[in-house]
Amino acid sequence: MQNFKKYLAEFIGTLALVLFGCGVASLTGCEQWGGYIATALAFGFTIVAMAYSIGNVSGCHVNPAVSLAMLLTGQLDGKDFAGYVIAQFLGATVGAALLQLIFAGAGVTDATGALGSNGLAGLNGSIWAGLLVEILLTFFFVLTILGVTDSKAGHGHFGGLIIGLSLTLVHLLGIGLTGTSVNPARSFGPALISLFAGNSAPMGVLWIFIVAPLLGSCLAAWVYKVLKK
Repeated sequence: MQNFKKYLAEFIGTLALVLFGCGVASLTGCEQWGGYIATALAFGFTIVAMAYSIGNVSGCHVNPAVSLAMLLTGQLDGKDFAGYVIAQFLGATVGAALLQLIFAGAGVTDATGALGSNGLAGLNGSIWAGLLVEILLTFFFVLTILGVTDSKAGHGHFGGLIIGLSLTLVHLLGIGLTGTSVNPARSFGPALISLFAGNSAPMGVLWIFIVAPLLGSCLAAWVYKVLKK
């Protein structure tokens, strides 16, 4: 039962991240700095809210890249890793489906055309640049999480706030380049629902936003281990 509660918490948290983060992106279109900042804050504030509501249940990973780092640093076992990742992908998909239902049902225009899906338009379609951007953004985001959640760090109740602000930070740079993923589940949900809605473009580059964050996570876990030796 305890494991189910953790997986449910991850499902809810990832659903909220997509609903609010991608929802704001879809409403603003992430055009100009006003849209950039609003979207970055939406993702960051959602993490803060979830950290202080479900963090005591599951740790509020809401991101397979974060769960992978926790697995690699010995803070999560293989069974829970699998359960977390499944819950995260399901939560992101349901979150995107709810956005599509709201927008389509109410006739609201999705300014991104794909529920805030990630893409390479900001990098002129460059695959290698997209991989590099997402590896770097995920590396710094996950490295921050590992440092903040380390029991020896003593960040205490400020941990959730620091992590939320760091997600806001990586979005400020990444939105104009890739839309900022750093989270395979967050990319998968909108891409899948957009495909069902008739837009296959996000699905065509989805592999980048799954592979790169996982590589960035592995790098962050390795570097953190080296720093702690």
